[in-house]
Amino acid sequence: MAIQIRTSLAEPETAADFVPHRPVRPEKSEGGQRFEIVSDYTPAGDQPTAIAELVAQANQGERDQVLLGVTGSGKTFTVAKVIEAVQRPALILAPNKILAAQLYGEFKSFFPNNAVEYFVSYYDYYQPEAYVPRSDTYIEKESSVNEAIDRMRHSATRSLLERDDVIIVASVSCIYGIGSVETYSAMTFTLKKGESVDSREIIRKLVALQYKRNDQSFARGNFRVRGDNLEIFPSHYEDSAWRISFFGDDIESITEFDPLTGKAVAKLDYVKIYANSHYVTPGPTLKQASEAIKFEMTERLKEMHAEGKLLEAQRLEQRTNFDLEMIAATGSCAGIENYSRFLTGRLPGEPPPTLFEYLPENAMLFVDESHVTVGQINAMAKGDHRRKLTLAEYGFRLPSCIDNRPLRFAEWEAMRPQTVFVSATPGPWEMDKTGGVFVEQVIRPTGLVDPPIEIKPVEDQVEDLIAEAKKVAAAGYRTLVTTLTKRMAEDLTEFLHEAGLRVRYMHSDVETLERIELIRDLRLGVYDVLVGINLLREGLDIPECGLV
Repeated sequence: MAIQIRTSLAEPETAADFVPHRPVRPEKSEGGQRFEIVSDYTPAGDQPTAIAELVAQANQGERDQVLLGVTGSGKTFTVAKVIEAVQRPALILAPNKILAAQLYGEFKSFFPNNAVEYFVSYYDYYQPEAYVPRSDTYIEKESSVNEAIDRMRHSATRSLLERDDVIIVASVSCIYGIGSVETYSAMTFTLKKGESVDSREIIRKLVALQYKRNDQSFARGNFRVRGDNLEIFPSHYEDSAWRISFFGDDIESITEFDPLTGKAVAKLDYVKIYANSHYVTPGPTLKQASEAIKFEMTERLKEMHAEGKLLEAQRLEQRTNFDLEMIAATGSCAGIENYSRFLTGRLPGEPPPTLFEYLPENAMLFVDESHVTVGQINAMAKGDHRRKLTLAEYGFRLPSCIDNRPLRFAEWEAMRPQTVFVSATPGPWEMDKTGGVFVEQVIRPTGLVDPPIEIKPVEDQVEDLIAEAKKVAAAGYRTLVTTLTKRMAEDLTEFLHEAGLRVRYMHSDVETLERIELIRDLRLGVYDVLVGINLLREGLDIPECGLV
């Protein structure tokens, strides 16, 4: 096997003739279901015209469209009707987790009988690995994974591989690498009622898919053995598990049951078990990857010794050898994502496998709040490259760590399917892609007009805010307050609380699912004022809000 390594730490430009990787997809076991909206609403205002235009252009193969819809014009319902009309899988891309969660809830209510999935970063807290040469400070990676969001990510990728009626609501984190489609779909196995199989072989396969045996605490990603029963808690389920009952070596029955009560829910003829991690890697691939890592380390050490970087060389050799020993012993190591290029068989400079490779050929992409989202996609790869470059230069990582990155903008542009950019204020890039042509949605179905805007002096602004917020709360409405910094949001919240207001704050330190609860509680009237920074921006749907 010819091993290719990075010959430069510079970020290469994406070739003009770049061809996206289109992996072979497995046969779907749950195909054939149609998209069907369940709603009391009917299109009104400008919605019928917008839906008809978007559907017509999509069916004609128009790659780029812009839906320019004012705030409150029902753009989400328009998108839902377009998906129902074209009957194609869809990816809805949102600029942040809060908006993604809101869209997920709306699409879930519109399509209760279809696979509506949520795919955002599963980190509640994430401090990336970094090195600051000026102060000689190394910052180790720290993170906290949210198990509920991890389950939803598994459910999303499984649905894309098994079903036709899929809507994925994702944040911009979907341009970051996950396991390749080929490996993820190959590392599965099926159990059928009546087939003869050694239960010990099933256990070996489960361990290879990173499931853990736990006979006491039965949770997602675990399995346990009870007499002639093997119970498996799949990675994509929240409150259901499978019980495989054996008679000798024959599978006598397969039952879906509630792991909390043990009560049977359904009898099944077969189950298909997916890996407990998107990064699961077969043994032979790990062996090849280890050889490639050793080869790159040897070549990089030669370069460093030639440049007189003896300290950096010693550091690199020590860290890499430790990682190799961990991979050999356990199949993984801390920061294994930095070796992802070797594990996925990609060449230097090639894009990592992302959610976009899981999308079928006929999928559609809807970029919500595109004036913000497109800019975020453009910025992601540049910031990531600068941080990884420093780590590689100072011997904390091999140069191949640079290939563990988000998609570059040109790569995303080549990989995205037929796209509709949705915004009240589309950016110049989207408008340029459509030659200035857009579908307009100005008249609101509700007939509401834009709210009045009042400019007040800076003097006594907090006292004025307290007085206005109390008036709005007395009328049964809510208030949103935006500040410049997290500290300012917390201090203002404390001050407003002392002034007698029911108030909460929300910023990036608040966990993902807790943010959704904060918005829900605000709408339910648990409190009246929400203070935040740039999390309180485009797209939030809070009809109860009476003052910003």
